[in-house]
Parts: sequence; C-alpha cells; structure tokens
Amino acid sequence: MSWELHRIAIVGGGMMGRSLATKVAQEGINVYLKEISPESLETAKTRLDRSLDHEIARFGLTKSEKKAILSRITWVTDFDCATDCDLALEAVQEDYDLKREILRELDLRMPSDHPIVITTSTLSITELASQNDTPERIVGMHFIYPVTTTRVVEVVRGQLTTDQVYKRAIEFARLLGKVPIKVFEMPGFVTTRVVLPLVNEAMHVVMEGVAEAAEVDLALKMGFEFRIGPLEWADRTGLDRVLNWMQHLYHESGEPRFRPCPLLKRLVRAGLHGTKTGRGFFSYDDNGRRTDRLPDDRPRLG
Repeated sequence: MSWELHRIAIVGGGMMGRSLATKVAQEGINVYLKEISPESLETAKTRLDRSLDHEIARFGLTKSEKKAILSRITWVTDFDCATDCDLALEAVQEDYDLKREILRELDLRMPSDHPIVITTSTLSITELASQNDTPERIVGMHFIYPVTTTRVVEVVRGQLTTDQVYKRAIEFARLLGKVPIKVFEMPGFVTTRVVLPLVNEAMHVVMEGVAEAAEVDLALKMGFEFRIGPLEWADRTGLDRVLNWMQHLYHESGEPRFRPCPLLKRLVRAGLHGTKTGRGFFSYDDNGRRTDRLPDDRPRLG
C-alpha cells in the first residue's frame, strides 16, 4: 500500500462487524472492535469464537490461525480507541441517526486526514457525512456478508470525498483481497439494487402459491447456476434487514419493484428473521445449517 495501515477501528460487533474484524485480522492488521456495553461485548466475543470454531470444524481454518486472529483483536467500549487508528469503519445496522452519531464521535477523535468508512447498502454517503466537520474524509463501502469469503466490495464516493480518501478505500479493499467496484452514489448502489427485486419476486411467487420456497430456490439454483437461492440468501442476510432495505429504497425511489412483499412483512412481524432466529423461509440449527430437507428424489445442491 502507498500509505501505512497498522490499526483500524470497527464500531459494531454484530454479524457484519465480527466478519470484518476477522477478515482484517487475517490480513495481519490490528483491530479495535467497539461495542456499546460490556454485556454486548461479551456476546460479540462469544459469537466470534463460536464462528471461528465452526470454521475449524469444516477445515476452513486452523487452531493456530484462530489464535492469531484473536490476538489481533482488542475489544473496547469507548470511542477513544479511534485516536491512534489509521482508518475506522462503522458497521452497525442501517439506522441513519445511529450511523450519523457514530460518524460524529469518530470525527472528533481521529486525525482529520484519516479515512472514515460508512458500511451501508442503501444510505446516502453524502447526507450522512454532511453533519461532520470533515465530510471530505468519509467514504462508503458496501461489503457482502460473509466478508471472509465474498470477493467483491462496492466503494462509494460521496459528493465531497477527496481523491486521496477514495484511493485509500480502493487500496484497503484490495488489501482484503476484494475486487473493488467503483460506483456512483445512488440508492442501493449496484448489488442491492439488482438483487432486491429478484428476492422480492421470489417471495411473491411463494405467497401466491405458485411454488413452495424450496422449489423456488431449487429452480433458480439449477436454472441459473446460483450458488444459493434468493430465499435462503434472504434468510441468511436477515429478513428484517432485507425488509429495511426494501422500505428505504421504496421510499427513496418510489419504484413499485422495491415495495416489500406482504409475506416478508408477516414473517418479520412474527419474529421469523431467518438464520439468526432459526426460522424464516427455511429452518436452521444453532450453527446456521439448514434443518429442512427436500424430498428424497430431489438432487442435493450446495
């Protein structure tokens, strides 16, 4: 890299924050992982440890690699961790006010030329950065979960993002082994904007009784060589998150293709959010493995 990157701060120890911390630590970079309270910090630690053990069990990681990853992660509850960081990422849910509050806290503590990354799939980088004293050092990156294995990241430039900060975001993406996709700031960027209407239509097919969820996913996996079906993808992403994205894009664009399927709303209202709750369109065990089965005469995929 043309600039030195020794330590980064990640704010948010949820699913995305933990995956980001794991990937960054795998690349030999030290990480501060910040959570809101000691209790939530312990929960994040436990879940990260469990996910690493799961990777070991499936031979995706060794015990020594796990030890190295954990040795590079420092768990904190205070924003002051950002003062000696070369780059910071917020990795909380798509909550505009929460993200803006985090950006302000980071802006107060970090040197003015150090980049701050917004991880978002739908929100405006320019609007979020507008309340900061140094909006020019804020850039967007849309990582696709799990960060440890997916190959692409969208790098989003706000209206005031400088050339230097944008270049550093591209370099950071490449350091993580990602292919950076340069996109203009529009709601949904590329990947979210394209995938959500597909997922939404798959949900309508199920709701209208055309086919069961497993049949819909099987048809698309076999017909178009998808690695994972759209409904299982929604489950693994989190149906509540998918609903949030659709509602935001529908509000921003007014386009009917983003109007959330009523079935999605019903599942979310019932607390069936997908893998993390054990049930969504399909059912899952505590390790996120599917527990439902296709009929015996069907081919197994994936």
